[in-house]
Amino acid sequence: MRNHTPPHRALITLAVAAAVALGATGTAVAAPATFRATTATSAKTTADAPTLHTVADLAAQRLATADLVAAAKFGTTSPIDDPAREQQVLDTVAAQAEQLGADPDAVRKVFRDQIEANKLVQRALFQRWTDHPDQAPTTRPDLSVVRVEINRINTALVEALAATGAERATFACYPELYLSAAQVRHERHLDRLHTEALIRALPSVCES
Repeated sequence: MRNHTPPHRALITLAVAAAVALGATGTAVAAPATFRATTATSAKTTADAPTLHTVADLAAQRLATADLVAAAKFGTTSPIDDPAREQQVLDTVAAQAEQLGADPDAVRKVFRDQIEANKLVQRALFQRWTDHPDQAPTTRPDLSVVRVEINRINTALVEALAATGAERATFACYPELYLSAAQVRHERHLDRLHTEALIRALPSVCES
């Protein structure tokens, strides 16, 4: 059974997340560059035995695709919120978790956070591009191609969650996870927006 300790969790999350966020600099990475960075490093991330760092890094990889999704939707009638697509993702990852012997409900919770973090980036980019049209993307990525990459990352993340079940069930998970997030921010040179989104993507990873 999941043991909720809100004050303990909140203090750790607030302290580490604040340190991570304050260290974030730079501007949002252009979608094509982000996509290349994601695909170039994905093999290395998944080659080793999964750790909490793997989980944080895959969450960051997934967030990188938010730039592309936003660029594909901006200026069209496609909304940021897509309940049908979101439900499809949640059902798929729950089924994958069950096949791996992981808790499908716990994995669903993690992916709800991934989806909300992704939308956080999309909304911020929409606002930025609306306020500063000169910064808006000049090309529109193929959303179906982007979703292939998202699905690959989703599968890798489910596998990492299944492999780190023991680590995620300890009280040490919280500080280790957010320190991993700090390392990922540094390794991937995340800007403030993507750092805040990464923090938003991680709350449900730890189960104790």
